Formats: sequence, structure tokens, C-alpha cells
Amino acid sequence: MDPYFVVELPPSIVVMGLTEQGEVILVKQYRHPVGEELLELPGGFIDAGETPVQAAEREMLEETGYRFQAFHFLGYSCPNPGVLTNICHFYLATGGKRVADQQLDPNEEIEMVFMTLAEVKTLLMQSEIKQSLHALCLFYGFQFMHGQTADTSVQR
Repeated sequence: MDPYFVVELPPSIVVMGLTEQGEVILVKQYRHPVGEELLELPGGFIDAGETPVQAAEREMLEETGYRFQAFHFLGYSCPNPGVLTNICHFYLATGGKRVADQQLDPNEEIEMVFMTLAEVKTLLMQSEIKQSLHALCLFYGFQFMHGQTADTSVQR
């Protein structure tokens, strides 16, 4: 058998965050591998000792300066099970209120963009949300808001 290579990564989270006014918080940042600025959802890796929801709360505060009244677990996905070892957890955060400035890492340049649900749905349907995990989180979020949910009783 030929050697098989695996990339080991920690688990991660992606959050569809809604402000108190019902706007979706997106982040715009340059992604060197594709050579362009992309609109994405906030997210990141889960730190050692953190639960997925704790990581979601932390990432939202760091990247946006917002705290949320509730986090709803939407599901999870294996980003690329043929190569990567990690799982990505998806959340819908509601009731977001700005409480601080962004607390970005030195290598992060993130611009926040606020859009209506209809605007985000249009971007999603026009393939303008190019990060596939973020598109999946948005799909799950819209399904959740319409009362159509998968069995999310298990969090890995």
C-alpha cells in the first residue's frame, strides 16, 4: 500500500451571528490561497479545554466584539475526511449586542459587514459565500429559523 498522508487539525466552529436588530454579522478578509477578499462567517479552532460552544462565544467576542443571548447548535461536518482529521461545529447565535472592540490576532485583518437575512440568502444562492463550511452553516441556520432542523442532540 502506498503511504497515506493525513493533516491533523483541531476541531473548529463557525457561527451565524444575528444582532439584536436581526442583521447577520459577516467578516471580510483576504485569503491568500485564493488571492481575494472573501465574505465569511466568524469562526476558528477550538482551544484545548474548551467546549465547542465556549469556542463559539470566544470567537464571536474576539472577531466582532459582540456577545449573544443564545447559541443554538446546528450540526457538524467533516471538512475533508479524505485528508483532514477535524470536525467543524455550526452554531446560530441570536440577540447579539456590541460590548467591546474587536480583539484580533496580530495576523488578522477582519472587516465586519452587516447584512439582512435576505441579502445573505441572495449571496448564498449566487455562490458568493465561497467557504464551503460557512455556506453549510448558513444553510443550517436558515433551516433552523424555518423550523426544519436535523437531529442535533449529539455534539462531538
